[in-house]
Amino acid sequence: EYAQAALSMDCPDVVIREEESEPSQDPIIACGPLPELLDEPVIHDSPASQSPTCHLCKQPSLQPSVSSVSSTPSIDDRRKLQWEFKGLTLWLELEEFDSDITRAVEHFSSKHSSPFIPKSHTTAIYGMEHLSFAEAKERLRRVPSILEKGAWPSFSKPTGVTSDIAVCGRPGQVCSIAWSELTLATSPEHEEAMDRLHRLFFGEGWDAGSRTRPWTPHNSIAYDNPDTNALSLLDTITYISSNPTLLGRERRVEAMSLWSTEGKMEEWVCIDRVRFW
Repeated sequence: EYAQAALSMDCPDVVIREEESEPSQDPIIACGPLPELLDEPVIHDSPASQSPTCHLCKQPSLQPSVSSVSSTPSIDDRRKLQWEFKGLTLWLELEEFDSDITRAVEHFSSKHSSPFIPKSHTTAIYGMEHLSFAEAKERLRRVPSILEKGAWPSFSKPTGVTSDIAVCGRPGQVCSIAWSELTLATSPEHEEAMDRLHRLFFGEGWDAGSRTRPWTPHNSIAYDNPDTNALSLLDTITYISSNPTLLGRERRVEAMSLWSTEGKMEEWVCIDRVRFW
């Protein structure tokens, strides 16, 4: 029923609220040291030995590729992420300014011929295996009714950048992957929204103590395999210094989408989406 092309992004939209959205502001064009541009962002370069939690597995990101020059490798020719994922996953799709996050995803994937993230996102719930597609779709369409003001709380400016490698089997790590991300901050409003979302998708009997707290939201902009990793913190900082909206803007959550993340990343399929504005 939901068979679609690999990396499918033709997700149906369910518009819940008919509101006039504010026009996106033009990106800031500036030159200068990164701290001056981005209000002293915290740059995280945590070594793998510190066993950071695998961010992708807790919450994965994507959108259509922006136009590229003829020398850019096609998505089919780029490296594939080797890790096999599972289940149904809920993504938050953040507001963008001139497609800034999508452009970052495409930049790093095309530059390094690395795995292409199908849609820019922040993962809310990963790997559900207790619901059918139809059941998950029905619950997704009820999401606005359980949230304050019918929408997911906005995110403040990212707190910094993280570039790291996770290895399956280490404490807190359930997959092997290299990644670079925009690190986001949670809030009491986000924690409450996460509890309501889990209760909706796992039932009223859901144990609130089973959720890892606090939530550690992030928006990945690049993935790679640990053994072929071409990502670096310096490369990420250099790109962000030329695209200051990435760390310099608060962002509303435009939509929540439901994805089948069963198998490898090129097999992921978008099932449904609800828009908040």
